Amino acid sequence: MPVLLLIVACAFWGLSFPLMKALHLEQAARLPAATSQFLAAWMQIARFGLAALLLLPFVVRGARPTRLELRQGLWIALWGGLGMGIQADGLAHTGASTSAFLTQAYCIFLPLWVCLKHRKAPGARIILATLLVLTGVAVLSGIRLDHLRLGRGELETIIAAFLFTFQILVLEDARYAATRGVAVTFVMFVGITVLFVPITAMMANQPLDCLTAGASLPALLMILVLALICSVGAYLLMNIWQPRVAATEAGLIYTTEPVFTAIYVGFLPGLLSRLIHSSYANEAITPAILIGGSFILAANVLMQWQRPPHPPAVAPVQ
Repeated sequence: MPVLLLIVACAFWGLSFPLMKALHLEQAARLPAATSQFLAAWMQIARFGLAALLLLPFVVRGARPTRLELRQGLWIALWGGLGMGIQADGLAHTGASTSAFLTQAYCIFLPLWVCLKHRKAPGARIILATLLVLTGVAVLSGIRLDHLRLGRGELETIIAAFLFTFQILVLEDARYAATRGVAVTFVMFVGITVLFVPITAMMANQPLDCLTAGASLPALLMILVLALICSVGAYLLMNIWQPRVAATEAGLIYTTEPVFTAIYVGFLPGLLSRLIHSSYANEAITPAILIGGSFILAANVLMQWQRPPHPPAVAPVQ
């Protein structure tokens, strides 16, 4: 069950790549003088501020955060918030598929961190699964080593992936075994919102830009989907169910995200371009999707093959 629900979370996250790209295009057309950093920071406030409001009734009715949940949620907000802000800015300077590929760099960072922490080499299963993932995502995104250009967008996405590594590790920390997913997620959303308020204010050309950035029906609709599906839906699943699997295994499960992204960008950009009245072309759906997806599926099957059942839940499902 944890694995299946984390894959569902990946399906929700995969939707965020074309949505964030379309939102940036729509806002850049209305605010041509705004920097990509301002728009990326503003997006975090709008997305996670609305997500916090959506969760507020559940918190008031019985999921008020404890001191431990506040601490865990704020750490997740720090690592995840900074990562998503940098990722959103990077996405303005690279393609959705490339961003999805490079974001999976945490499947390398995670086993390296675990090995350094425990001072031992990774097992053959982890090494093989990681190689399968890297191969699959590279094929999926159509990236070849001789064409991989680390420009601003690519470099920022790798930095974001490094930060996401610590977000995943915080959820595995045994000190937070008794925390509840809803409360932690709410604190995370509020923390990210507060984190980006001063950043957005400093990067705005004028205070009115903070209102103008969301002053259109297309922007409001995309923010609503990002908040409801890609934030509330995805992060509730992550924060509740990831503690039931090892961090390294979770990192490999999350590599199914670019598979969903590759499917979405085959048809969503064309639909979104009609909404935002701007040019955003579909990315071609090719056999690479099947081949790359097969490598990623093989990696996750390898990690699950003949493994003992997952341990009991380490936190209440609330």
